[in-house]
Amino acid sequence: MTRTIAPRLRTLVLLLLTVTGALLAGAAPASAHAALTGSDPAQGVVVDKAPTQVSLTFSEKVAMNDDSLQVLDPKGKDVAVGAPVNPGGTTYAVKLKGNLPKGTYTVAYQVVSEDSHPVSGAYTFSIGAPSQTVVSGVGTAAGGGVVGGLYAAGRYVSYAGFIVLAGGAAFVLACWQRGSGVRAVQRLVVGGWLALTAATLWLLLLRGSYTSSGKFGDVFDLNLLGQVLQTKTGAALVSRLLLLAAAALFIAVLFGAYNRREEPAEKRDLTFGLAVGGVVVAAGLAASWAMAEHASTGLQPGIAMPVDVLHLLAVAAWLGGLAALLVALYRAPAETPVGSAAVHRFSRVAFGSVVVLVATGTYQSWRQLGSWSAFTETRYGQLLLVKIALVALLVGIAWISRRWTGRLLETAGARTAEKAQREKEREKEQVGSAAGKPSGRKTASGADARAAQLARQRAAVDAARQKRLRDADPNRFGLRRSVLAEAGVAVVLLAVTTWLTQTEPGRTELDAKASTSSTSPSSSSSPADSSGALTLDMPFDTGGTDGKGLVRIDLDPARVGGNEMHVYVQRPNGRAFDVPEVKVAFTLEAKKLGPLPVTPDHITTGHWSASGVQIPMAGDWKIAVTVRTSDIDQVTVSKNAQIG
Repeated sequence: MTRTIAPRLRTLVLLLLTVTGALLAGAAPASAHAALTGSDPAQGVVVDKAPTQVSLTFSEKVAMNDDSLQVLDPKGKDVAVGAPVNPGGTTYAVKLKGNLPKGTYTVAYQVVSEDSHPVSGAYTFSIGAPSQTVVSGVGTAAGGGVVGGLYAAGRYVSYAGFIVLAGGAAFVLACWQRGSGVRAVQRLVVGGWLALTAATLWLLLLRGSYTSSGKFGDVFDLNLLGQVLQTKTGAALVSRLLLLAAAALFIAVLFGAYNRREEPAEKRDLTFGLAVGGVVVAAGLAASWAMAEHASTGLQPGIAMPVDVLHLLAVAAWLGGLAALLVALYRAPAETPVGSAAVHRFSRVAFGSVVVLVATGTYQSWRQLGSWSAFTETRYGQLLLVKIALVALLVGIAWISRRWTGRLLETAGARTAEKAQREKEREKEQVGSAAGKPSGRKTASGADARAAQLARQRAAVDAARQKRLRDADPNRFGLRRSVLAEAGVAVVLLAVTTWLTQTEPGRTELDAKASTSSTSPSSSSSPADSSGALTLDMPFDTGGTDGKGLVRIDLDPARVGGNEMHVYVQRPNGRAFDVPEVKVAFTLEAKKLGPLPVTPDHITTGHWSASGVQIPMAGDWKIAVTVRTSDIDQVTVSKNAQIG
């Protein structure tokens, strides 16, 4: 069996690696999270007349509430009037108060992208002339803090509940139908249903605070809950609750009427009906994730959502079935042990699930990353590498379990033959004892009672002996240990997957995530002998051909208000390097301010410049520079520096 599968598996892996390479090599830029693409007034401009409104344009439609867009004056007061409106397309605007004084204004936004994740940022513009602005308390704690942690925990429990519910039921129907009467397996599947139901309700309550204020006190705000119900994520969570009602009926039939069926034809028909109904309900539950998260936006959503559903179903069949097998191996009663045939059937189901996971995971990786460098340059890519390593470890342990299963099948065959031989010998003994009994009514009743008592004792001794032999079987013991190890890795894998679903996809994270270098500023001077008050040197490597170099930032006078900025890009040999694109962003993480984007103008070979770069307040600023050396090769490097 293993010799036949191994060549096929090697061929499949080579084919998938080839397809992955082709997809990643030809990937085009795409975005799954919302990104700010334009604004009016624009970043860093100085306008003569106070504007009547501020408008922001995003890369995709976003969800906003009354507090999503703030415009703060030099003293930190909000000068926006009313709630943001959508005049058309992906542009959102908010009106401003009249007679605004001169100075630098900070625009801060907190929105929810189409894939359900909070997105925030800020930038500045000035009226009349820049001012030394002190702004505090910019932005909200949405997506983080206590509520963010509770929301992440709820997502983990919901994934675990779905996997145990769907995978445990599939294990009973496809691999071990006698398991429908085992109390431990029933508790496992019902526990999965309860966990998923409770987590869904919890996420529904937390959602409003998670995407807005971030305050735990807002969890039970009915107004926020009403707003959530009108969003795509709210609709998905409500749909999940409705499908869970159907799942409750499925569980009742599986562990009730189905378990009591004895007639083979009736049980076969009911098995088919439960299988069809179970697949429909499980696919619907999986779709409640696909329709509201990463798969629903960005590149090829019409393909990505069905692929995501298949991916979740394959995970449930493998890991949920693994949980059911673990329970069966440790908790099944002596009279209904999980047989080697059931373990063998699950081994085949698990192998098919792994094949589906590899295929769907390859497509998802290409869609969310888009380049090889994204594996190491983005948090999403790094988490994905961890997930791939855990899956590889899980497959390795599963291969060991598969070997134990083969040995268990061999010993089970020998044990069956031995049991049949013992039954024949017992029948001969019973026939001989019956032939030697004296006839007569006087001794019949006493002999029958004694025979029945001996039969019960013999059956009890035989059952205890079989249990001892089964528990002492090194093959079954080895299978228990390997399945337990698989389950332990699966718990960690599920945590990484939950974290991954909350992380910005690598395609867009490349524009924001820093490959942090040393945080101490460099003391070297710029090639143009700039007299700037701050000079930072940052080496970079985009991962592509001719992708290495050095980017130098000069900021003069490096203080609150307007600044002159020069950007120089050099090759490793010190020559000027004319790359296709350079972008800079300033973030004051201590005050949740930023990133404040700056797109400098190209002056000459390897030299970019921007004037009037507004720094709204003093602090330890992270200066991130994005360098793109080709259509798909880019990297963001950063350093921290004290400004002001």
